[in-house]
Amino acid sequence: MTLPNKITIGRILLIPVFIAFASYYGESIKAGEPNESWRYAAVLVFFVASVSDAVDGFIARHFNQKSRLGVLLDPLADKALLLSALITLTVTEWPVTFPIWFPVLVIARDAVLVGGAFIINHLVGHVSVQPHLSGKACTFFQMVAVAWVMLQIETPSPIYAIAIAGILTAISGTVYVMDGVRQLQETGHAHANE
Repeated sequence: MTLPNKITIGRILLIPVFIAFASYYGESIKAGEPNESWRYAAVLVFFVASVSDAVDGFIARHFNQKSRLGVLLDPLADKALLLSALITLTVTEWPVTFPIWFPVLVIARDAVLVGGAFIINHLVGHVSVQPHLSGKACTFFQMVAVAWVMLQIETPSPIYAIAIAGILTAISGTVYVMDGVRQLQETGHAHANE
């Protein structure tokens, strides 16, 4: 149990805290008495959790504390944090929320990629996932969209950040699916004309 893994587990434990604060803020708005301290608390917890991702990565790389557990746990923690924010900020009564299509798109993309990885691994015996610029841009703009909504920035409209993140989500999903098809073709499990 390395220090980076402990930080990652701490990030996972912050997720229900963020959901609770964000939900309490939504309930205060619903009751007609917005309690901004709940929003500030939600923003702070999300910020701390997000920064912890960079911290554990830095420690793992620079102090030779990489581990197999960390390789598995870190991306799961990141995805869980992001999805919890997207879903919470879609279903709660915040002044600015995500349209339902956005979390559906993000979840569908992730489900297709995970399912595709399992299929490739089953057919080929291994799967090679190479980080792509579109995936990094997708994650960055999803985080920007979350920050935009949580900070209640209304000018320019958050729909611009959400739309850019949505387009990049679709593009990155397509890029990874095409890479998966290429891996299948190289091993004779798929054909270009299929």
